[in-house]
Amino acid sequence: MKRTPFSRWPCSVARTVDILGDWWTPLVLREAFYGVTRFDDFAKSLGIGRNVLTQRLNRLVEEGLLERVPYQERPVRNEYRLTEKGRDFFPVLMAMTRWGDKWMAGDGGPPVLMRHTTCGHAAHAEIVCSECGEPLGHDNVMPELGPGFPERLRERAEELPRFAGDGARTAGDA
Repeated sequence: MKRTPFSRWPCSVARTVDILGDWWTPLVLREAFYGVTRFDDFAKSLGIGRNVLTQRLNRLVEEGLLERVPYQERPVRNEYRLTEKGRDFFPVLMAMTRWGDKWMAGDGGPPVLMRHTTCGHAAHAEIVCSECGEPLGHDNVMPELGPGFPERLRERAEELPRFAGDGARTAGDA
């Protein structure tokens, strides 16, 4: 089955899923955040096939989330280190972890806790407004077309209820 590419869609969620939407890529990044840098260590910790791991690491390097850094010359061996773009994915993993801890952990509780080293407490992700600090939820945000939305699609998009300026969709509508 051929996969639909989302890289050119005028949607940040679609573009992100295009890169990170398979089941191995977020786990490879999770391991990188845990400090794993070497191919064999990724393979061992994930139990992933070498061919699949090679594909995922190559894609993450191509997309600029990881960089290859040589650590041995003969034979040449590389480590995979998070770039700034890769480190910026951390809040997404934290949000996924919070959701998984709430809905998938079971009676035993979360399998892994994230301890905030600054205060020493176990912590979880909170999504808040960058301007006022209030929590963001589906019931208090509304989408609007941004400056990067393609002009050729703007008129058609403005006809959709989610972008209608007449209040056709209000905060809280699901």
